[in-house]
Amino acid sequence: MFSWRAEVRPGVWVAFTDAAAGNLALHVGDDPAAVGLRRRAIEAAAGLGVRRFQYMNQVHGSDVAGIGAAATAAGSGAATAGAPTADAMVSFGEPLAVMVADCVPVVLVGDRTGGEAPVLAVVHAGRPGVASGVVPAAVARMHELGAARLSAWIGPSVCGRCYEVPGDMRDRVAAVVPAARCTTSRGTPGLDLPAAVRSQLQDGGARIEYSGGCTLEDENLFSYRRDPHTGRFAGLVWTDAGNAGGNP
Repeated sequence: MFSWRAEVRPGVWVAFTDAAAGNLALHVGDDPAAVGLRRRAIEAAAGLGVRRFQYMNQVHGSDVAGIGAAATAAGSGAATAGAPTADAMVSFGEPLAVMVADCVPVVLVGDRTGGEAPVLAVVHAGRPGVASGVVPAAVARMHELGAARLSAWIGPSVCGRCYEVPGDMRDRVAAVVPAARCTTSRGTPGLDLPAAVRSQLQDGGARIEYSGGCTLEDENLFSYRRDPHTGRFAGLVWTDAGNAGGNP
């Protein structure tokens, strides 16, 4: 069910699901009822009780949505009913989920003083999002919400050895994030999105705690490049119930 899972702070958990957990996305033509059952199974395995993971409608942009109390803190705007249209979310301890099948799933945790609930974040960092700065935008929002000592977990995604792109596309992305430039194992132009994300996180002062493998190379993970009709796995972050929903 989980390709990786750990308690990263006392009462704070990070995990990435695998293909054994099944497709968790509603936008790939799957039966919504079956997707709902899989999501409930993940929540039960995480020990959420009556709480639910917050998902988002991902559009390869750079918008950051606040969830719960984080929606109105630091000028984040009003809360949105249902799944927000965004490529990153932040919360004060509420459970968050990001879905991928080759793009880079990023999970972040930032501490707050006085025993307050931590600031949590998830980021969907595909090629457009990396180029438009969705990772720096999420890090900046976390700092605005009082987060310090940021830690990041980079989930499985397509690696630079496998992600072949036209040369002009590589040049455009690398002009913004130089670390993205690479050559594939076939000697063709490529993009190393995990390296690009690492550089953006490090520029924002986040400590990288974990980096996953390649989705295209690992058949236990969904990969859009391997199969355009594939499902989506998730990057998850949550707190034990006593650490959820802190005040802004």
